[in-house]
Amino acid sequence: MFIGHFGVALAARRLAPGTSLATLIVGAQLLDLLWPVFLLAGLEHVRISPGITKVTPLDFYDYPFSHSLMMALLWALAAGLFYFMVHRYSRGACVLGALVVSHWVLDYVVHRPDLPLWPGGPKYGLGLWNSWPATIALESLFLGAGIWIYVNSTRSRDKVGTYAFWSLMAFLVVTWLGATFGPPPPNVQVLAFSGLAMWILVLWAWKVDSHREFTPRD
Repeated sequence: MFIGHFGVALAARRLAPGTSLATLIVGAQLLDLLWPVFLLAGLEHVRISPGITKVTPLDFYDYPFSHSLMMALLWALAAGLFYFMVHRYSRGACVLGALVVSHWVLDYVVHRPDLPLWPGGPKYGLGLWNSWPATIALESLFLGAGIWIYVNSTRSRDKVGTYAFWSLMAFLVVTWLGATFGPPPPNVQVLAFSGLAMWILVLWAWKVDSHREFTPRD
């Protein structure tokens, strides 16, 4: 899953009004932000195998440190504790930790049975990536719901808050469509560096949120 994770982060802004959208996106995408680092370090591995699923050509045969359930829980605990130590905001820390775990749960829905419960443990996945319509519908539903909740939970202070937000959403959709319908990456190194580029989206989200303000519900 890709844009669905961003949808969950957008929705979480209502649950943790004192936490920036950029931080929430880091939580929702932490496993995927760690994954390219582990790939480049040789600690995890992936194959580019066109046809392995209908949606993605990637064979995630070895990523125990970033994408096993046990490690996701540990990353969630670490992220939540670190955030609490810095900000002393318990709600934000809990939401951040929950977002980290939500990544594994959503991946479980779309992935082949390649997600280990623990490093070296049994692997699971429901395989929604073998259906184009179901994958597109689910991703669109999560992003659409997240946008609706975020827009109704915040308001723009100026034009930057409006245009930066909608341009980020458009960029996410275009990037997702390009990755989904475009050619597979030429090699694993290009794939890994493309994954590291996600930090640009985190900075973009920080810019968006700095020009918007939370609007409490009545």
